[in-house]
Amino acid sequence: MCAMTAGARGRRVLLLEHTEKIGKKILISGGGRCNFTNLEIAPDRFLSANPHFCKSALSRYTQHDFIELVERHQIAYHEKTLGQLFCDGSSRQVVAMLEAECEAVGVEIRIDCRVTDVSRSDRFHITTTTEEIEAQAVVLATGSLSIPKMGATGFSHRIARQFGLGITETRPALVPFTFEGDDLTLMQDLRGVSLPCIARCDRAAFQEAMLFTHRGLSGPAILQASTYWREGMAIELDLLPGTNAAALLGEAKIERARSNPASVLAEHLPQRLAQALAEGSLRPGNMADQRGRDL
Repeated sequence: MCAMTAGARGRRVLLLEHTEKIGKKILISGGGRCNFTNLEIAPDRFLSANPHFCKSALSRYTQHDFIELVERHQIAYHEKTLGQLFCDGSSRQVVAMLEAECEAVGVEIRIDCRVTDVSRSDRFHITTTTEEIEAQAVVLATGSLSIPKMGATGFSHRIARQFGLGITETRPALVPFTFEGDDLTLMQDLRGVSLPCIARCDRAAFQEAMLFTHRGLSGPAILQASTYWREGMAIELDLLPGTNAAALLGEAKIERARSNPASVLAEHLPQRLAQALAEGSLRPGNMADQRGRDL
């Protein structure tokens, strides 16, 4: 995006990519279909040490500007959930689009070209594994530190520090929650089970899907809540959004006294989860045997 914008403004631009192809993270995004933007983007939905930056950036380039670019390249797309837009075909279409935009404004792209050092006197001097380059300006595309096998490194952060730029310490975000001990055993027994939920953390709430995995909890609701989580914080999970579970079970205790608690729960939750909750939180027997405080 930066390269093609600079090229469109008449700059002579050289884009250096240290891996063997450009856009590797784009290619794996959205399960290979690239969730390229969201209709509900707004400044207050970004976490930043400088919230005013989002206001400024989004006032100059919005999700609708990018959608217009996608449509201009005749890339078919669809809305999935909560405003998320995905390619109908493949994320390769988005990479090809960006590559075509760069080519149209004369941006030169060099792959397999790793920068090893950047220094400055009157101009910037860039040392790479293939050549020495001089430039009037340098843009560091840091990306994130996640997924090293896709080429992620901390090199750009190191160069930024070298030039005295302020760096916010990085931490994992949009990640699953992992567990140990008995909690992990429970999660492993439930792996593969998914359901809608509301995940709450630090005044933030996300109503989307949750997934039990062999290591803990994942899914869109969990990944988003993880961004707000800090060590020691509690995560609250509402597994029956819009339903008063206590009232539901209390009613079943009266009207369906001989029913098995797991069977009652299984009418509203995945069967394996219902069985685990009944065994872990309720008394043996039928609904009539349950105490009010347990419900």
